[in-house]
Amino acid sequence: MKKLLLLCFVIILSVNLQAQETATEKKAAKAKTEKLAKAKKEKAEAAKDKAAVAKEKAATAKKTAKDKAEAAKDKATTAKEKTTRDKAETAKDKAATSKKIAKDKAEAAKDKATTAKEKAGTAKDKVVKDKAETAKDKAAIAKEKATASKKTATKKAETAKDKAATAKTAIKEKATSSKSVKKIKETNEKAPKVADKITGEYNGKKVYTGPRGGKYYINSNGNKTYIQE
Repeated sequence: MKKLLLLCFVIILSVNLQAQETATEKKAAKAKTEKLAKAKKEKAEAAKDKAAVAKEKAATAKKTAKDKAEAAKDKATTAKEKTTRDKAETAKDKAATSKKIAKDKAEAAKDKATTAKEKAGTAKDKVVKDKAETAKDKAAIAKEKATASKKTATKKAETAKDKAATAKTAIKEKATSSKSVKKIKETNEKAPKVADKITGEYNGKKVYTGPRGGKYYINSNGNKTYIQE
């Protein structure tokens, strides 16, 4: 009986030990599996991160290369534009210089021609002017002579006319002295600048009436001769 109990105890102990060993093995296997899975996951994430870094580096390198290419292109374009602009400005300056030189030459030729023309005109004008002045002087002298002759003739004619008028007046006065007795009074008063009103005639002369009612005529001396009734 004791042997049987001991055998049962040994069997139970053996089963328990086996069960414990199996559980421990299972736990160890699970831990190993989990460790392997975790390691695999970490390895995959590390590979993923590495790939992302590599991709980012590639993108950065690509962008840098693109920027460099664009910078080189811009630089080349700028250099080309500058060269073209410089050439255009040089050609423009050259054309402007040529135009200015041509203009200066044309103006110089024009000035030279104008100077020559002015010199010729001055000489010609001087001759013409001298001739004109000589002719003018001659005409002025002739005019003065004619004027003097005319004045002399006019004065002689007036003197003769005055004498005739005086004689006529004397005759008329003598003839009419029997009809009406009028006294005349010669004065030294000169004829007014503004003639008075003509109110009649006496011995062929115009009779004027002054502002105070006095009647007079202008004698041959240019003075007033008053007529008194």
